[in-house]
Amino acid sequence: MKLQGHVAGMAALLLLCGGAARAQEPSAPKASQPAAQEAPKDGAPVALTLKRAIELALENSKEIQVAKIQASLADRAAQITKAQFMPNLYAGSGAGYTYGIPETPGGRAPSIFNVSYTEQILNEPLRGQAKETEEQSKAQKIVLEDAKNGVITRTAMAYLELGKVRHSLELLRKEQESAKKILEVTEERQGEGYELPVEVTKAQLTKAQVIQRILQLEGREDELEVFLRYQLGYSEAQAIEVTPGELPGEAEQAGDNLVALAMTHNAGLQLAASDVRAKEFRLKGEKRGYFPTLELVSVYSVLARFNNYTQFFTTFQRNNFNAGIDVHVPIFSAQTKAAIGLAQINLEAAKVNLVNKKTELTADVRQKTRRVRERDAAKEVARLELQLAQQNVAVFQSQFAEGKLNLREVEKMRLEENEKWMAYLDANFQKQQAQLELLKRAGQLDKVWQ
Repeated sequence: MKLQGHVAGMAALLLLCGGAARAQEPSAPKASQPAAQEAPKDGAPVALTLKRAIELALENSKEIQVAKIQASLADRAAQITKAQFMPNLYAGSGAGYTYGIPETPGGRAPSIFNVSYTEQILNEPLRGQAKETEEQSKAQKIVLEDAKNGVITRTAMAYLELGKVRHSLELLRKEQESAKKILEVTEERQGEGYELPVEVTKAQLTKAQVIQRILQLEGREDELEVFLRYQLGYSEAQAIEVTPGELPGEAEQAGDNLVALAMTHNAGLQLAASDVRAKEFRLKGEKRGYFPTLELVSVYSVLARFNNYTQFFTTFQRNNFNAGIDVHVPIFSAQTKAAIGLAQINLEAAKVNLVNKKTELTADVRQKTRRVRERDAAKEVARLELQLAQQNVAVFQSQFAEGKLNLREVEKMRLEENEKWMAYLDANFQKQQAQLELLKRAGQLDKVWQ
């Protein structure tokens, strides 16, 4: 009688809960209302949209800061070589004691004060090096954009996974309640002699497995929260609320279209093409190493009598000025020939690398396009399986109300429904993950949130 009363009470409760019709399409969790995102007070949870999370990650990313510094270093390195083709004015002194003919290790006469001016006018190998370093500086800007895409990808994946994990935890806690009810009913029936001890053990195992999965997901939730707080620049104690949803933009484009976009926007391919251009500049400059070099030079110096100029020269002049051009005409240069050979090999290697990158990129984009379609199909299967499980729960509730099924069978069906829910969440996240990888590979990731 006690069991019958318990069953009757649960039947009434289930009928009240199951009275509301379930949607045929799995509904997403309710989106959190955007709260004070910029300055949360007293550790209050901050609600973030995916777009805002990415904006904060781009603003606070240490990786992007390092990439910006490297781009600045490349700019400065390019300016060093280029500066030799600009006016360079130096002032100094070469004063010192001399015994014998007055001269310095550099070949110039000792002077109390001197001013020198240099400017490269024609030096093709040096100009080739300058253009090479300038192209390498441009390549660092591509690296910076690739770093931004990497931050966007990792932040978006962590954000979406955190939403999935939290929803799965909600479902697992419901499973824990169902598993507890199943165990209680099974133990009661076993005490009355209607169940074997093995059924109790099975119910205990189900409950233990649910608890294990909850602990695993709670650990993953903590990892994702720590990562997002670091990426977004929040304190360790700041709680974050996410808004689960679909990715903005459309990734299910035709494979050929995405391949064409990747050939233009993929960072790796752009870097390979930039390397080819840099090596072409270097080779062109080295081949012109047989051309004469021309440099503007000018020197003004103030000499001193104590350097014995009057003993070795018939006329002494205190102030001296020289200006002109310094021309070198190569007649035979083994160094130039070796430099051309090295530059040629480097260019050939860069061209081969570019061709390989194009081939790999075409195959990879097509593969990732197929993967997105496969994940989308898997998501649809999971959605239909969830829908079927929801319908089965409704049928079991009706049969339970009619006294045709016991509470344990209904709770088992609820467990199955929760499992299908989590399978659907996993399938949806895997599709989103595939979309992000495809968009990043095609160089379209930054355009999704514009």
